[in-house]
Amino acid sequence: MSRLALVMIARDEAHQIARALDSARPFVDLMIVLDTGSVDGTVGIARSCGAQVHEFAWRDDFAAARNASLDLSPAAWNLVLDADEWIESGGEALGALDPDAMGWVRRDNQLEGEAIAQTWIPRVLPRGVRYEGRVHEQPVGLERGVRLSLLLGHDGFTAQSLARKGDRNEVLLMRDLQDHPQDPYLWFQLAKEHQARGHPPQAALCFTEALRLAPTEVPWRHSLVVRAITALKDAGQLEEARALAESERAAWSGSPDFHFAVGDLYLDSAMADPVRAVSELLPVAEAAWKRCLEIGEQPHLDGAVRGRGSFMAAHNLATLYETFGPPEAAARYRALAARR
Repeated sequence: MSRLALVMIARDEAHQIARALDSARPFVDLMIVLDTGSVDGTVGIARSCGAQVHEFAWRDDFAAARNASLDLSPAAWNLVLDADEWIESGGEALGALDPDAMGWVRRDNQLEGEAIAQTWIPRVLPRGVRYEGRVHEQPVGLERGVRLSLLLGHDGFTAQSLARKGDRNEVLLMRDLQDHPQDPYLWFQLAKEHQARGHPPQAALCFTEALRLAPTEVPWRHSLVVRAITALKDAGQLEEARALAESERAAWSGSPDFHFAVGDLYLDSAMADPVRAVSELLPVAEAAWKRCLEIGEQPHLDGAVRGRGSFMAAHNLATLYETFGPPEAAARYRALAARR
């Protein structure tokens, strides 16, 4: 039996699949690609990279495709990658795996501009683990997970990538929610879809439902809270956003992402209420961004965005002091913002 296989599902990924396969090849014993109906050069490129390629009739169900790809693997462990991902570093961690635990890896998601959101996902699966969920599918079969030092890059959330996907994920999530209307993870994923596509009211509604249904111990709670504050703010629901921030403050006192979102929220609150802006609201924003710098970067938190504990917070403070003074503070924070 092979020790470790790369397992991937793909469709029309000719523009990027070689990057993913080339990054994984040094660390795996074989590579398996399950093609779900490509009409470009995906199949030929995957084979030229050394992958075994098989065909699968797509039926609007990611878990079904994932499980079909896992069925093809003879390996004791499977590294699951998408074509828009690649191994950036830490491949050596795949040399020592725990057969009784799923391996969680950090993925750096490239957003628009230079923003990078960091998330932890289970991607190294012992034989026998399978997926559930029509979209944003999750592996099931083992409760225990171990964080590995493997780091993945991912550019599937850029505007260009989202445009290629169209409304596919939203449609599939809505179908899943018809069957499982009380599933907070589905509401969370639908909220993220709306947020990524610039639909604040819909995102705020879905995040609110996810918050209502989700237990406090879910591993994506940090991302849920921070994103929900931003969505409520962007939807103009400032009072609701402030109430959420206050209720979650104790839980996330060590999160620069939480305090960064609070700072942005109170900045918008100040713009909406000029009478209270200088005396009450802007000082809260100032204190929140300063707290970000005190905490520093915390990439272990799910959904953390690089820079919120450093240069992004410094930029916001510099802009604040450039507007209201003192100029010395503005210069100091502007110089700090330049250190990336």
